[in-house]
Amino acid sequence: MKKWTEEEVEQFIGLVLRIGVSISALVILCGGILYLRERHSDLVAYQVFSGQPPNLIHIVEIFRGAFHLRPESLIQSGLLLLIATPIARVALAAVAFSLERDRMYLIFASIVLAILIGSLMQSQGF
Repeated sequence: MKKWTEEEVEQFIGLVLRIGVSISALVILCGGILYLRERHSDLVAYQVFSGQPPNLIHIVEIFRGAFHLRPESLIQSGLLLLIATPIARVALAAVAFSLERDRMYLIFASIVLAILIGSLMQSQGF
């Protein structure tokens, strides 16, 4: 197995970031198009605040709705993918530091990853 150079690892992580952002944008765009197609004539009552429905708050419900092509769920899932992209970058960096046997940066990346995942889990009520 060929050992990757530092530049190749950085190129791969950059590729993952570009792909993640592109997929996220595509999902959000599809959701936006479906939303406008279905609700182009809805009147918005700005005088009354209405929060997000429960199916747009919990991650499982968001992806379940996106699977059924619900526009709001598609938009939310695209935003979740956008949030997950830098988290994937930190995870890949931790793997790269582990393979390079660079303990100090592995510890830093692991701490950052734990904070990111912990904050997401806390926001979901875990």
